[in-house]
Amino acid sequence: MALKKVAVIMGSDSDLPVVKKALEELKKYKVEYECHVMSAHRTPALACDFAKSAKESGFGVIICAAGMAAHLAGIVAANTTLPVIGIPCSSKNFDGMDALLATVQMPSGIPVATVAVDGAKNAAILAVQILALGDEELSNMLEESKREMAQTVSEKDAKLQKELDSIGALSF
Repeated sequence: MALKKVAVIMGSDSDLPVVKKALEELKKYKVEYECHVMSAHRTPALACDFAKSAKESGFGVIICAAGMAAHLAGIVAANTTLPVIGIPCSSKNFDGMDALLATVQMPSGIPVATVAVDGAKNAAILAVQILALGDEELSNMLEESKREMAQTVSEKDAKLQKELDSIGALSF
């Protein structure tokens, strides 16, 4: 049986506006998830215990969102064999660059897949892609989503071409 549950862990409840985009995307793909607040610095034992038991709890992927020092994804990855995806969250001091560097710079043996700053939607899609390796229904949903994206781009290009023709734009 394929694991279809994703854990979404935030370092702080202030990360929820970013994380909501991941939750919406997981819901779109009908992927069950749990969302919690755990801090790598304020509740490290809780975060480590969660990571250690995540696989037995039926999770297939863990998404961690954190800003500032952003060690959450690393501490979780150090305590599980499940794939961990880090979402560096922007902050007022460094626009998320500190979180990005803290999330992407993992030592050898402790991988964390890292998406763009505030890239929660892509984190969820990556989690779905990982789960889809063992789930044909999810795989088909992802393929349909790609087709829809391509169709949208084609429609936008057709609209642009029509607009350019109407104003007599020159092509080179």
